[in-house]
Amino acid sequence: MGAPLTSPSPLEPAEQAYLARLGERVRGWRLEQGVTRKSLALASGVSERYLAQLESGHGNISVLLLRKVAQAMRVPVEDLARETGELPAELALLTRFAAGLPPEKVAAAHRVLQAQFGSPRKRRIALLGLRGAGKSSLGARLAEALHAPFVELDREVEREAGSNLGEVFSIYGQDAYRRFERRALERVLRQHDRAVIATGGSLVTDHDNYDLLRERCYCVWLKASPEEHMARVISQGDMRPFKGRSAALDEIRRLLADRDRLYARADAVLDTSGKSVRQSLAQLRNLVSKEEK
Repeated sequence: MGAPLTSPSPLEPAEQAYLARLGERVRGWRLEQGVTRKSLALASGVSERYLAQLESGHGNISVLLLRKVAQAMRVPVEDLARETGELPAELALLTRFAAGLPPEKVAAAHRVLQAQFGSPRKRRIALLGLRGAGKSSLGARLAEALHAPFVELDREVEREAGSNLGEVFSIYGQDAYRRFERRALERVLRQHDRAVIATGGSLVTDHDNYDLLRERCYCVWLKASPEEHMARVISQGDMRPFKGRSAALDEIRRLLADRDRLYARADAVLDTSGKSVRQSLAQLRNLVSKEEK
């Protein structure tokens, strides 16, 4: 992407404030998700230089032009920028009503709506964590104990793509994988009111997919030490996606450090380090049974 356009004349204070807020939102999201500017640049196809300018409150002038059009039309700028069609009138009113609530009441309003109209979130158990955490082994046993379907989301992604995961990444790339993952997750949620779902280790790095999972499922982070992750991956005979055993432990430590804050947003955490499958399963069942009461 080329160099961003610059304003031919000084900006008004309101315009400067708008770009500053936009930059703060982008930077805040990136830091909250633990995403580096370089990673966001690669994922979006936007240069790191432009992202730095955007985050510092010096975004592309075209953003301000769109804002001016919206102001002239007396509609929120997000209505013009929306990728989907028009919102139903009732939903638009509901959105504006929620936007006018004090911050401390927004979460309460969401809980009321979720309780009244939401799906039975706690009937779906989603297991999070890196490979070697026990998502497949514990998930299959938990599903059997609960008489619920067991779903491995990676297998559903392969169904969506018509290829194995390695081919999905090599042929289509990371962005396409996320789209397949989203479609697979939406399909699984539609098809199963009750299920145990083992997620891919990187799902938590996608803001939208993780939000959907947390909204519709009771999420449990299966946590383990880097050494335990390493031992389990070796025992599975699959070093994907690590480049060799000598560097694998360092890679696991890095991934855990990068994603710690994201995994910690789960509803519950179960540390499986030093525990047998039977012990971990008993604790997992106890966590789930408490939430069902």
